[in-house]
Amino acid sequence: MIEINNLVKHYGDTKAVNGISFNVNKGEVLGFLGPNGAGKSTTMNIIAGYLSFTSGSVKVNGHDVLEEPELTKKSIGYLPELPPLYLDMTVIEYLTFICDLKKVPKADRKEQLARILAMVKISNVSDRLIANLSKGYKQRVGIAQALVGDPEILILDEPTVGLDPNQIIEIRKLIKSLAKNHTIIISSHILTEVQSVCDRVVIINKGKVAAVSNLKDLSANVFKNYKILITFKGNLKAVSDGLMNIPGVTNVEVKNSDGDISELEISVDSENDIRSQVFYEMVRLNCPILELKSLGSSLEDVFISITKNS
Repeated sequence: MIEINNLVKHYGDTKAVNGISFNVNKGEVLGFLGPNGAGKSTTMNIIAGYLSFTSGSVKVNGHDVLEEPELTKKSIGYLPELPPLYLDMTVIEYLTFICDLKKVPKADRKEQLARILAMVKISNVSDRLIANLSKGYKQRVGIAQALVGDPEILILDEPTVGLDPNQIIEIRKLIKSLAKNHTIIISSHILTEVQSVCDRVVIINKGKVAAVSNLKDLSANVFKNYKILITFKGNLKAVSDGLMNIPGVTNVEVKNSDGDISELEISVDSENDIRSQVFYEMVRLNCPILELKSLGSSLEDVFISITKNS
């Protein structure tokens, strides 16, 4: 769907993007991550056709963004970090104006705008001035303009920035619903959001690609072990010693102990699944398990590790 090959962008003597290469597959939701100044917004602006680039190539649906800009832009709906809204227009006036810019046939506009307004849940404010809308509604209007023209690809730059927790949840649900029919690139500093909606992530740092992977494999490649938290009733020392004898266990640490109820954190080599062995060992020791859960590495842990090490 999108092919980026050895992309370079100079601002004077500064390389904002330095040889980035990755693909975005049809129908996937890709998280595009990196620290401030890493080159995320520059790359997204290049894909969307807002910026030229120094060297490399970008193709959208097989069309080069420089040689066939109109065809590539027709395939993309873009929501910048600051939505490009005209505050002195009503919502419907603004979206009609976007229809003009995107050359949506007049015969199709009424049906298309009604569908988009309903999809992003702003039909009830369609006649209100954008200036008088809340931040959450303005963000929805920004997403609505990206949907005008029925683009196959959506590029969303910080879609929930500045929103309150309820608004974030609403926009997140909207993105999940849009993912059913669109290929989506999301850039966000809210990593729990990326973890909840994305299939795969690309992490860039200092203008270069630092990692490309699905979330599960990314964590496994960065961290060589995972952890299990077990809460049980019984003899603490006997359980600690027994668990250490299980192949793949690298460490057992006491997290809490209160009377005959204890909590242990078990570190395990990433190649081993020891849950069944833990169960049978606890049965052998006659110590009932009260809780057993995996403590997988969060995307935040992975992000910090990758951007520091690269």
